[in-house]
Amino acid sequence: MFTTRIINQDEKDRYNQFITNHPQEHFLQLWEWGQVKKGTGWEPLPMVLEEDGAIRGALLILKRTLPIPGFKKCIFYSPRGPVVDIDSLEASQVLFQGAVRVAKDHGAIFLKIDPDIKVDNYHFPEILKKCGFRQNKTGLDFEGVQPRFVFRLDITPSEKDLLAAMHSKWRYNIRLAKRKGVTIRQAEGKQDLRIFYDILQETAERDQFLVRSYEYFEWIWDYMVNGGYAQVFLAEYEGQVIASTLALILKDKAWYLYGASSNEYRNVMPNYLLQWEMICWARNHGATMYDFRGVSGDLDENNPLYGLYRFKKGFNGEFTEFIGEWDLVYSPFFYWLWNRVIPLYMKITRG
Repeated sequence: MFTTRIINQDEKDRYNQFITNHPQEHFLQLWEWGQVKKGTGWEPLPMVLEEDGAIRGALLILKRTLPIPGFKKCIFYSPRGPVVDIDSLEASQVLFQGAVRVAKDHGAIFLKIDPDIKVDNYHFPEILKKCGFRQNKTGLDFEGVQPRFVFRLDITPSEKDLLAAMHSKWRYNIRLAKRKGVTIRQAEGKQDLRIFYDILQETAERDQFLVRSYEYFEWIWDYMVNGGYAQVFLAEYEGQVIASTLALILKDKAWYLYGASSNEYRNVMPNYLLQWEMICWARNHGATMYDFRGVSGDLDENNPLYGLYRFKKGFNGEFTEFIGEWDLVYSPFFYWLWNRVIPLYMKITRG
């Protein structure tokens, strides 16, 4: 018989072991990721599905309290959850019913999930519908919380074969960076994290996007890097760090999460060599899949995001679409407010 409950910190290792060894494993479901998000105002509520004392499913719920005067309301979000047998209707039903009970205690309006499941899986969306979820339509770019479109690379072939499968210009740029004297090293402490962040800010100013606070990346360092789930890479040229990246790894999967490059020396192609070194790092740590993360689903060459698509495509990854965002609504009225009134209010107050 299945049961569900929220676990405490004493069960962290048991929880993480289940996440790590499950086919639906994802770093965004780890206990440590909940702690990272705790620093940004989310309350982690790690829930497990158990049968005869063994964990059969998990859902890292992140709770965010809403500033609605006179009401105790919040939203639930489980990034890339659930971690469960996606062929079992019963397991999913009991897991999400457990979330309903937790939602009542906390005043949650809805639970949002965005499973790490490809769009060609037609079975799990039907399970979600039977569990009461509705699909939340997002656009082709980055309108969702997590990217709906990514590039994924099978890294089980040899390094020689991986290079041979790349676009010839990408192989050339990797070798060019090496010939020019670009070297890649892994971060050794928070002094290197600060270097990474400074270059990330430089990139954000150049490409006009918002960047999280340095404190956020300190939490990633404290929980994910120190926990063995992440690494920062730095590209050096003539004694100067000119580009840097952040990668995550969990058993047989690795993810490219952040990348940054200086305005100087971009002609020595450090970004290509960084990606190659991260792929090699992931292979050496037992990973079989390397996820380049988000790209736009709009493949029009006039799309401002097409350059990102082209860069990641050149490494010969597989263009992958997930099943997208799904919402389990607990309070229809407040859910309507969340989607219609609150965004308008925020737009007016910011203007």
